[in-house]
Amino acid sequence: MSAQLSQNMLLAVPLAPLVGAVVAGLFGKQVGRRGAHTVTILGVLVSFILSAITLYSVAMEGARFNQTIYEWMVLGGLKMEVGFLVDGLSAMMMVVVTFVSLMVHIYTIGYMEEDPGYQRFFSYISLFTFSMLMLVMSNNMLQLFFGWEAVGLVSYLLIGFWYTKPTAIFANMKAFLVNRVGDFGFILGIGLLVAYGGSLNYTETFAKAGELAQIKFPTPLWGGDWMMLTVACICLFIGAMGKSAQFPLHVWLPDSMEGPTPISALIHAATMVTAGIFMVARFSPLFELSDTALNFVLVIGAITALFMGFLGIIQNDIKRVVAYSTLSQLGYMTVALGASAYSVAVFHLMTHAFFKALLFLAAGSVIIGMHHDQDIRNMGGLRKYMRITWITSLLGSLALIGTPFFSGFYSKDSIILAVQASQLPGASFAYAAVVAGVFVTAFYSFRMYFLVFHGKENFRHKPFPGEHDHHDDHDHVHVPHESPAVVTVPLLLLAIPSVVIGGLSLYPMLAGDFFKDAIHINTALHAGIDNVLEHVHHGAVAMGMHAFVTLPFWLAVAGVATAYVFYMVAPQIPATLARVLRPLVVVLENKYFMDWFNEHVLAAGARALGRGFWKVGDQAIIDGVMINGSAQAIGSFAGLIRRVQTGHLYWYALAMILGVVGLMTWQLWPYLGPQFQALLG
Repeated sequence: MSAQLSQNMLLAVPLAPLVGAVVAGLFGKQVGRRGAHTVTILGVLVSFILSAITLYSVAMEGARFNQTIYEWMVLGGLKMEVGFLVDGLSAMMMVVVTFVSLMVHIYTIGYMEEDPGYQRFFSYISLFTFSMLMLVMSNNMLQLFFGWEAVGLVSYLLIGFWYTKPTAIFANMKAFLVNRVGDFGFILGIGLLVAYGGSLNYTETFAKAGELAQIKFPTPLWGGDWMMLTVACICLFIGAMGKSAQFPLHVWLPDSMEGPTPISALIHAATMVTAGIFMVARFSPLFELSDTALNFVLVIGAITALFMGFLGIIQNDIKRVVAYSTLSQLGYMTVALGASAYSVAVFHLMTHAFFKALLFLAAGSVIIGMHHDQDIRNMGGLRKYMRITWITSLLGSLALIGTPFFSGFYSKDSIILAVQASQLPGASFAYAAVVAGVFVTAFYSFRMYFLVFHGKENFRHKPFPGEHDHHDDHDHVHVPHESPAVVTVPLLLLAIPSVVIGGLSLYPMLAGDFFKDAIHINTALHAGIDNVLEHVHHGAVAMGMHAFVTLPFWLAVAGVATAYVFYMVAPQIPATLARVLRPLVVVLENKYFMDWFNEHVLAAGARALGRGFWKVGDQAIIDGVMINGSAQAIGSFAGLIRRVQTGHLYWYALAMILGVVGLMTWQLWPYLGPQFQALLG
């Protein structure tokens, strides 16, 4: 083990942002705006530098760390601990989280400059960085769950950051409730593993994977038995479906765009939504033992990758286009997980973090330049006004659609290759979905790009928000402007890895031993990753050159060309298609009616069930029968007793005489003669 991976150094990685969050949050008024952003940026910078040192030690020197830092409690032999596991997977995630967070912190200085909640915002994003680091560095399921819930909590706070805005409050509550559904499955999966494995520690649990795979549940539903490990893995993945916004638990992420743009880049593009992908990769020793769980992951990812991409086509809010792009790309990562290509999924996670954070921050720069108008139909021709934003947006878009030699190409094409060779039952559908998704991604990405940066300057014909609709030719026109350096510098810094990081890390991450002890693949399921390795071994340049004769490349070209024709050459075509295909457009505009179903079926059903429990269970049975009913019965019985207790002596004497006669008759009845009995009878 390298001496560089000391416990104190690793402790400083999450604690440095936490210190910044505490100072900015509790002492924001005392330190002021400059003090708040200085202390939080310094904390994240320290965390990034230490993470980079850690990654170097892991990659170049083979350093590893897996130790308990603090033992919190022991219950019946079950140890609840705080500990760190640092290997290739966690070291890569540490660098991605801290680098993107650092860029977002710097960017926020310009974006939130006039916001009254400036210090609070810096506190939240720094606290989020701490929470995410605790998640990815954990060596046990208790700490994993802590980080899992902490990032969810901070996400809730950030989505509803503008708490006087009704749509923001609705969005953060929606995110909170949907994630509760996923987290319920997640905690069930952890509970099953702990109950049968007897440990919260990753290493100890994974060592018992073979034994856990032999445990079965009898079920009366479909006959036969269920594998406990299958149930546990599906439950864990349900947690990932909520956190990583997979269908049908994806509905919260587009609405989360109600929060400030910097958090869209930090939480909903590069870090928090990838927590589910990271978790499944970390639990690869267990998922590999269940074909059923892997097939479930594969199909859910394929549905998300394709059908969420369709929704991006009809969006006019610049942030929502990028949000649906995020959903689709998370689907690609999930498909790779289902195909047992865990290293490919994590590779795409890394490349996507850079170019998607770039696209979100570039969208924010456009919003600043457009005086906070987010409708792409009101833009156009911004290329000559916002040169840096334009070129960085172009680079990010090219990476997103998988242009050869850009970062996104290497990871996205590797996913397609892995799925193509998979032997799982759902692989054919998944392959068709990810290939079709290439055209869809290229189309909606460059639809946005062309409408924003090229074509007619629509902002000269429509007032910006807050202006009067009636203005004549002599009115002053607000011309868009480039954003300040604190906004554009992070764009330039993110553009660099968006272009080069894929080719540089292709071989070590996919063909090398970078993930050798972090990701485990069953040899029987190697077909997908082997197909990837055949191309990777030829090198990044050869893989890029080969792409020009592949179907995905020409589908991407077709998507870009179609977007250009539709929105630059003949804009009447999409309008005509929208009229002809109106029923389909309605379905897309209503987001497959998922929100309607959730509100009018699930939520209404839950409310009706709750109302039934309240009216029937609580009011009628508990209050009406058990509480009020028992009181009424006692009252009625007391009323009868009151009639007997008259207080008159002669009545008590008569009652006593009648009682004595009754007792004597009952005792003497068997001895009376038959005649007397017959007479009385």
